Amino acid sequence: MTLRRLLSLARPELPVLAAGTFFLLVSSAASLAYPQAIGDLVDEALGTRSQQMLDGLALAMLAVFVVQGVAMALRAYLFNTAGERVVARLRKDLFRAMLSQEIAFFDGRRTGELTSRLASDTTVLQNTVTANVSMALRFTMQIAGGVALLFYTSARLTGVMLAIIPAVVLGAVLYGRRVRGISRQVQDALAAASNVAEEDLSGIRTVRSFAAEPNEVERYGTAMDRVFAFARARTRETSIFLGATSIAGYGAVAAVLWYGGRLVVAGGLSVGELTSFLIYTMLVAFSFSALAELWGDFMRASGASDRVFELLDREPAIAPGGQSLPEVRGHVEFRDVHFAYPTRPDVPVLQGVNLELRPGEVVAVVGPSGAGKSTLASLLSRFYDPQGGAVLLDGHPLTSLDPHWLRRNIGMVAQEPQLFSCSIADNIRYGRPDATDAQIEEAARAANAHAFIQRFPEGYQTQVGERGVQLSGGQKQRVAIARAVLKDPRLLILDEATSALDAESEHLVKDALERLMKGRTTLIIAHRLSTVANADRVLVLEGGHVIQSGTHAALMGQDGLYRRLVERQFVAA
Repeated sequence: MTLRRLLSLARPELPVLAAGTFFLLVSSAASLAYPQAIGDLVDEALGTRSQQMLDGLALAMLAVFVVQGVAMALRAYLFNTAGERVVARLRKDLFRAMLSQEIAFFDGRRTGELTSRLASDTTVLQNTVTANVSMALRFTMQIAGGVALLFYTSARLTGVMLAIIPAVVLGAVLYGRRVRGISRQVQDALAAASNVAEEDLSGIRTVRSFAAEPNEVERYGTAMDRVFAFARARTRETSIFLGATSIAGYGAVAAVLWYGGRLVVAGGLSVGELTSFLIYTMLVAFSFSALAELWGDFMRASGASDRVFELLDREPAIAPGGQSLPEVRGHVEFRDVHFAYPTRPDVPVLQGVNLELRPGEVVAVVGPSGAGKSTLASLLSRFYDPQGGAVLLDGHPLTSLDPHWLRRNIGMVAQEPQLFSCSIADNIRYGRPDATDAQIEEAARAANAHAFIQRFPEGYQTQVGERGVQLSGGQKQRVAIARAVLKDPRLLILDEATSALDAESEHLVKDALERLMKGRTTLIIAHRLSTVANADRVLVLEGGHVIQSGTHAALMGQDGLYRRLVERQFVAA
């Protein structure tokens, strides 16, 4: 089943593969022609000592070799081109399948593992679905044609040679099953090692600040040792099998030489026929050996493909599709919401939460760490669905709405905004891909970002580096705000948007945020309570429950958690 699925990947390339197969047939026919020509040369040209016949046969063999070489080159080009196209398409499909998965899918998997599937596993499949298929067809044809010509030359000798085939086939089946399992272990171990490398390279500043380079080198080395152990086991199995098939193949040649020599001595076979037979036997033995190696490649690819097909076939828990509202007023309700993260289903985060955000209202949520504040933002963006209760937008459960449409109507500015390794303009345009340069500049001005952008020599075309490393925290925040301004969402989520900034940057960012919030339903997640004093309402969350609700002034007048949090911050300051 897996091999059939692997071969199906090449179906879109059938026209190219058909042309390659034609040249494959030509080269295979040429390879089957020259042993007969050599036999004729031995029996006729050398036997009669005819210079003219010798010259003619030599030219004929040269023509066969030229045809074979040209056909092989064209076959290799066509099949390899098809292979490159197959693996490119497979990587696109796999990446699309990954990005379509729900957030919980990524919570349970490591980035390095997924990138290894994209790079390493798909490369293993590349030759299997095209070039190796080509080679398998070529060797199969050579075996079939060679055996037919062997029977034509001497049926008795052919029977001697073919006696070994059942044992070789049985060995190939047993070997293939074992190698497939080991290959899957190799790919899994390689994915784990890739994850270690990805973590260390992306977090190089943390590694460097703790002088932890030796520890990380050792950790990666341990992971690679595990890869090597599995790879060595696979190599051992492959080497034993290839050695056994080689012994069997050349043993058949020795048997043919011995028995054929007896036939020549007895007059039942000419020297030229024995020569042709030996060459055909070598050709068939070599083809069997090559098929055995290809079978190992198929089994290795089959082991690597299990994970790839598992990802391609996986249906996301939050699938696209659903209702799109003609307009968004921005009325949000959480009704008796219960939630635990899928990776920790036994740890409840929200327990019966009820809250409402009226259109255009600014609601702040505060509370101790782990209370479930950011979880509210994730549920509103429908990164997850609650296990109990419902989240509604304008009276419609989010589960009935198209998640892509929903997220296009939500803007988010996080504590550590994700910027991409491209220009400032491209990062702002991420909020609206069709935006003009004038619209980008207008959004940057609204986010208090235009002034610092203009100070860069390349202005809006300045490259921000990986994750925006070339910008300061305040600059990254303002680029993220400009991105949200350009998106022009009806709902806005500010998740700790100013908690990591210095006083000057915080002032600029808060000024930009106030402009951004005007007329939008806004949910503010905050630790720094000075950022929520002007909110229309403040909700206090603790242990997954809303325990207080009211304005900043009203809550300060109560002897509750909110006032204690504020007083604690002022004392700490």
